Amino acid sequence: MNFGRTPVKHVGVNPFNRPQLNAWPATLPPVRQVLQDGLALGKATVFVGENGAGKSTLVEAIALAYGLNPEGGSTGAMHQSRSTESELHSYLQLARNAGASKYGYFLRAETMHGFFSYLEDNPSTRRRDIDFHKMSHGESFISLITDRFKGGGLWVLDEPESALSFSGCLSLLSVLQQLLEDGDSQVILSTHSPVLAALTGADIYEVGDWGLRPSAWEALELVHNWRSFLDVPERFLRHL
Repeated sequence: MNFGRTPVKHVGVNPFNRPQLNAWPATLPPVRQVLQDGLALGKATVFVGENGAGKSTLVEAIALAYGLNPEGGSTGAMHQSRSTESELHSYLQLARNAGASKYGYFLRAETMHGFFSYLEDNPSTRRRDIDFHKMSHGESFISLITDRFKGGGLWVLDEPESALSFSGCLSLLSVLQQLLEDGDSQVILSTHSPVLAALTGADIYEVGDWGLRPSAWEALELVHNWRSFLDVPERFLRHL
């Protein structure tokens, strides 16, 4: 893997705006851990965990602290429908690598429809934009990624598997692997997918009541549960 100049090397606390640790979202153990200890970022970082554990809150905050739009897009995107993001980004300070790309892109499946409308209403002057609304959710997602994810930069994705089939997840994994191999790119990803969690060379963190726990892919509860279900589905279904 090409270990070039990644955009961000560390996430810490803004010394001029320190949070109250007894107020949300600092009450989430993973968020509190980052606010207290910081977090070093390598070429790729993957967060996995149950809904509500705090992984999307962290990913969103890092994207906003970098200067990305909370509802998705590049560093220049300005669309907004309804503000739902936390104030966590205002408490974070990112240590950047000198000379690294300042470009980035944030993709979150839950806001893609509005983002595609924004692109349609604000066409690029440098390229012929794709009519994403005429595609299925998964097709539009992969088309956007293959069209926009090029060169160096920070690529942030929040649970992209919700738009993708198994083969779509493999296609996304291929794009991310190529970015990490070819340039000064950095990936931050939250996911429920064992396929996407298998991103080669990624630092994997299991997110939960314990905070952030480094883990190998094979040791993830996510991977264990999927394997158990696929081996004997009836064992799970009879308890529903």
